[in-house]
Amino acid sequence: MSRVNILRISRLANRNVLFTSQRCQVPAVRALSTKTILPVVAANKSCISGPVRNLSCSQATSKGIYPETDNPPAKTLEPEAKAHEPTELTIEEYHEAADTCIDHLVATFEELQEAREDVDVEYSAGVLTLIFPPIGTYVINKQPPNKQIWLSSPISGPKRYDWVVSGESQNQKEGGGQGKWVYIRDGSTLNEMLEKEVGVDLTEVID
Repeated sequence: MSRVNILRISRLANRNVLFTSQRCQVPAVRALSTKTILPVVAANKSCISGPVRNLSCSQATSKGIYPETDNPPAKTLEPEAKAHEPTELTIEEYHEAADTCIDHLVATFEELQEAREDVDVEYSAGVLTLIFPPIGTYVINKQPPNKQIWLSSPISGPKRYDWVVSGESQNQKEGGGQGKWVYIRDGSTLNEMLEKEVGVDLTEVID
């Protein structure tokens, strides 16, 4: 073989070896540091995440539908009805109820007078006077303009009693209630006051 052919074969062999070695080489991968990755991830997260909403367990404040009603006033409780209210009476009904009461008081006090010599009872011009030692003098009289019975006590002072009918309702017949002379301010009855201070039970007489 000539020298020229030998050189040609040698160059072809070297070229094939170089080509094969280049194909088998793996390109180097440059490692990325965490310092490079983390800022990128943080930036992307801030772009895709929505605003944070805080949950609250507190009760929502009631608001009106108009600007001027942003803070509606609190509901006020209706005042409780009074336990005792004077019953509406005609003047004839008043005189009938008041005369019945005072007539029974006169009869009861006269019985007390007979039992005790120091007790004195006087009834004149619609005014009933009871002298009851050692307490003092009680004065009871009608007051038609106010439809009341007035009483002056040496212990509890002056009081005004109104005629109050209790127990009447829609389920009961009219007139089926029970009437009493009541001191509206504290709800006590004329009978209760006389029983407490004088010591006589007038339940069957007045109530």
